Amino acid sequence: MKKSAIFIPIVVLAVVGCGSSPPPTKDTTHTEHAVDDHPSEGPHGGSLIELGTEEYHAEFVHDDAAKSVTIYILDSTAKVNEPIDAAEITINLQHEGRGEQFTLSASADSSDPVGKSSRFVSTDAELGEELDHEDAEPQLAVKIDDKSYRGTIEHKHVATHIHGVKEKH
Repeated sequence: MKKSAIFIPIVVLAVVGCGSSPPPTKDTTHTEHAVDDHPSEGPHGGSLIELGTEEYHAEFVHDDAAKSVTIYILDSTAKVNEPIDAAEITINLQHEGRGEQFTLSASADSSDPVGKSSRFVSTDAELGEELDHEDAEPQLAVKIDDKSYRGTIEHKHVATHIHGVKEKH
């Protein structure tokens, strides 16, 4: 008489509490440009604007005293100026329900090669005023190497009022 072995699979179930979810996993899709690698502000003390999928960055500097707005084009690390072949760039924004467009002209930094600029400036007082409106939704538009980029300008204007109290707009 021949004996046969019978195998019965044993299933072990882990009981997970209601509403539990697995622990979050770390997103490694952008490891070469992890958030921790970027500074919180640009090398000139301004706010950063992402252009493309971190291909480039721009830095927004609004100087009330000089009544100017300066945009610096930066590399993917947001730490080094990136001179581009452009005579001007544009800021588009909304005011009272209508769109407005302002041009910033190239003003080459001393380290920029001839014919290129990493710095763009506007001394248009209206641009400075319009940027302070809460509904402005300013967007930077720039062309780098025949590719168009758009980036949202996060502008938090800080003004000093009577008695030295600072108020964010």
